Amino acid sequence: MTDDFHTPVLADVVLSFLQPAQDAVYVDATLGGGGHAERILKASSPGGILVAFDADAEAIQYAKTRLREFSDRLFTVHDNFSNMGKKVKELNLRNIKGVLLDLGVSSHQLDEAARGFSFQRAHRLDMRMDQRAPRDAREVVNACTAERLTAIFRQYGEEQQSKRIARRIVEARSRQPIETTDQLSDIVRSVVGRRFLQKTLARVFQALRIEVNNELENLKSALRESLDVLDPGGRLVVIAYHSLEDRIVKDFFREQSRRSIPSGHKYLPDHAVEPRLRVLTRKPVVAEQAEIHLNPRARSAKLRAAEKLIT
Repeated sequence: MTDDFHTPVLADVVLSFLQPAQDAVYVDATLGGGGHAERILKASSPGGILVAFDADAEAIQYAKTRLREFSDRLFTVHDNFSNMGKKVKELNLRNIKGVLLDLGVSSHQLDEAARGFSFQRAHRLDMRMDQRAPRDAREVVNACTAERLTAIFRQYGEEQQSKRIARRIVEARSRQPIETTDQLSDIVRSVVGRRFLQKTLARVFQALRIEVNNELENLKSALRESLDVLDPGGRLVVIAYHSLEDRIVKDFFREQSRRSIPSGHKYLPDHAVEPRLRVLTRKPVVAEQAEIHLNPRARSAKLRAAEKLIT
């Protein structure tokens, strides 16, 4: 089966850091279309086990079909990766040597108009990765105050026109509810015009998606969970696609790899601590031009990896 659901980014680099072995267990915390999962399962043949998480039921179904030849070594979990520790414990698996987090939205979610992720496709505002979640983008846009919308666009989209866009949304919804992606796009256009429209729309839609799916808080939880489930010597590999995600990963790696904590007093020595991680990527790994040519989504990818040192 081809990678038409979602083309895996930096797949060879992922394998080089995970170093799949046939006697170990791996966690793909963001299964998507199964591209990375397939490569991990092949590289860990014949005995490696993969636990694969995804909040999106469509991704689970697609990947299970794609990976049916590995069904005896594949456990799929329809849940957010922030619940990784609990689910792995329920499966009673040991010897976990690698965890992969490939963040962001999948190509399928963007391309499927009915999911309401993309401003390039007119449909009902949704943006839920997990369709069981009660709150979608339509509710956020129509129920949040102007102040809250401003904060969402500014914090999660780093959008300079956040306040004006939020006010215009509140004005528009006072006349009729904002139901669709094209309605929202028209409102943004009325604020910024055509020159900066595409980039502004990308930031606004990204911000709403992050809010709807609680992405940044879930990422922080998933990083902690990953470190807890990994055996010493296991590898954590994370691919981020925007600065907010990458900053969280970078800060987590730095915090968990530090060897001392400042005492807070200039006359007292720092407190020595034992690091839990060894960072393997001094700078994030990025895609080469050949991969970007074949898969433009790889352009913004930044991969960081670390190895667990202690329990």
